[in-house]
Amino acid sequence: MEYKVKARVSNRHVHLTKEVYDYLFDEEITVRNNINQIGEFASNETLTIRVGDKKIENVRVLGPFRPYNQIEISRLDARTLGVNPPVRRSGDLSDSLNVTLETSKGRVTVNGLIIANRHVHINTKDASKYGVADGDMVKVKIDGDKSGLIDVMVKVSDNGFYELHLDTDDANAFLLNDGDEVTLII
Repeated sequence: MEYKVKARVSNRHVHLTKEVYDYLFDEEITVRNNINQIGEFASNETLTIRVGDKKIENVRVLGPFRPYNQIEISRLDARTLGVNPPVRRSGDLSDSLNVTLETSKGRVTVNGLIIANRHVHINTKDASKYGVADGDMVKVKIDGDKSGLIDVMVKVSDNGFYELHLDTDDANAFLLNDGDEVTLII
């Protein structure tokens, strides 16, 4: 079966625990804009990620707070930082790398640097309708000047908003823009 789905391009960002956030910022976290995944948002707050003497500034903090720290970057970002983080599903921080987070208030080194895998968000009801389960692998067909077929993990949650998440490297490789429509093949 084939289903149309919108692609969302995910730039580098961090998910923080309340404790690490409070260590790095004096002010409460503030919402810049809500994102489609229900209850989640991009904050106004940014920080610098650093590995040794290499850094990337103005990395957005996403909310709400999580029970773990997770720093998501692209392969190009990894090259900039001179590291080779694993590709992981969100929340799977096994073998993830240490990274230093900095703001004008302070600096802290945490574990959790990964490249997030490609995934399609589906709510529980639609997952049942499509016959897929959390963690299943499906295909996505991308049409256009640089077309292709990619493997994508299904991410099922009660509040999942149906959309495909790709990082900037994947989007650039297929000349995709945020909001472009692709085809999910189940």
